[in-house]
Amino acid sequence: MISRAAQSALPRPAGMYALKLFTLVFVLLMSQIAVLAAQDRPESFADLAERVSPAVVNITTTTTVAARLDDNQPRLPEGAPFEDFFRDFFDTPEGQNRNRSRQSQALGSGFVISADGYLVTNNHVIEGADEIRVEFFSGLELQAELIGTDPATDIALLKVDHDADLPFVPWGNAEAARVGDWVIAVGNPLGQGFSVSAGIISARGRALQGNYDDYIQTDAAINRGNSGGPLFNMDGEVIGVNTAILSPTGGSIGIGFAMSSNVVVNVVQQLREFGSTRRGWLGVRIQDLNDEMAEAIGLDRAEGAMVTEVMEGPSQDGGMLAGDVIVRFDGGRVADTRMLVRRVGEASVGSDVEVVVFRAGEEVTLTITLGQRELAEGATAPATDEMRKDMEPSSVLGMELQGLTETLRAELDLPASAQGLVVRSVDADSDAAAKGVQPGDLITEANQQPVTTPEDLRQRAEEARDAGRRSLLVLLRRDGDPRFLALSLED
Repeated sequence: MISRAAQSALPRPAGMYALKLFTLVFVLLMSQIAVLAAQDRPESFADLAERVSPAVVNITTTTTVAARLDDNQPRLPEGAPFEDFFRDFFDTPEGQNRNRSRQSQALGSGFVISADGYLVTNNHVIEGADEIRVEFFSGLELQAELIGTDPATDIALLKVDHDADLPFVPWGNAEAARVGDWVIAVGNPLGQGFSVSAGIISARGRALQGNYDDYIQTDAAINRGNSGGPLFNMDGEVIGVNTAILSPTGGSIGIGFAMSSNVVVNVVQQLREFGSTRRGWLGVRIQDLNDEMAEAIGLDRAEGAMVTEVMEGPSQDGGMLAGDVIVRFDGGRVADTRMLVRRVGEASVGSDVEVVVFRAGEEVTLTITLGQRELAEGATAPATDEMRKDMEPSSVLGMELQGLTETLRAELDLPASAQGLVVRSVDADSDAAAKGVQPGDLITEANQQPVTTPEDLRQRAEEARDAGRRSLLVLLRRDGDPRFLALSLED
């Protein structure tokens, strides 16, 4: 028999020690996680705000607006009984007409990017301004000169002169920023003066309405007056220019947009050197691919930019053809038309670039010397094949088609050089109708080959079926605009 004292001296079950050990480890682990979390979340943004604020400016613009009171005043014929009365009422004592001009003011933000006084802001902040004044965090006020603007990205470059070097902030790499990273926005919201707001990057690569859009979305508070101000990363580098907000009320609801620094830096360099932008130009019209279009031409993925038209210029000289799919540009992949437009626009005018296109089932590498978009906006499409004889309507793929005649050219207001098949009617139950084909549309290519008779289209469809494809790629024009469609070959 074992006494109570002896019992108390026996070892405790191993499970109890294991439980205590587990509890201790768990507590230590949670403490470490809490420490790491505290390290990831800054205790304060004060040091960062103090460091960058001297380079951020409030911008005030003054615009003279003519207000012509005589445009709406009563007009009386010469010699009318009350002519003198009305002249006295509407004219000044000196006999001058009371046409008065008024001055309107607008507020915004900006930031200095060099010690010699170059500043960046939004184009819409200074657009139409007669006078631009900037106020620094220190209280210094200077008048600014407009160097150049780029409405396409809503960026403007200003310059101020000062005896001493000015505080400035460096550019950061917006491409290195990740969703969830901390950022701060500094500016002049609602004219309240210097203000700092903090948040995170909510999304990247947002497009609002421009061809060159690459916006960072943030929940850092951005309001009217913040326009043109900088969006900083935690290293005090500018990764965006605060430009727009999404709001039903006009105030911040946590959806703000800053133009990516990777876009702005290139624009600013051109404005500083030339006073305007000089974007690269390929000389093509393009559209995105869908899965059906990719399958119709034998492309593994619906990726790249399909060329719908080659205009006279760089691409035509380089051998590009309508129907080519641009899959790589200057060494980088092309995911879609938006990516291609941005990359071409950022490339140097006059440079030779390698463009890889997918054509007839294989990749072809072209060398193209880029033109300048600003000089080529009015470029027109090249002439097509010679005119052909009249042809009778015929039904193919649910469409009644007819080769172009002089009568049809006149009826559709097409140039004499136009070639293709006119859609006379569309079967309501056909895939063509579901894809939006309409009477009056002009089909110029099928399977990336010209078609001028219904038999041409029928033959292209048979060739696609024989190749095991389920759809036929056709190039359609409506009101002069080209568009590729993949029409089903299945019954």
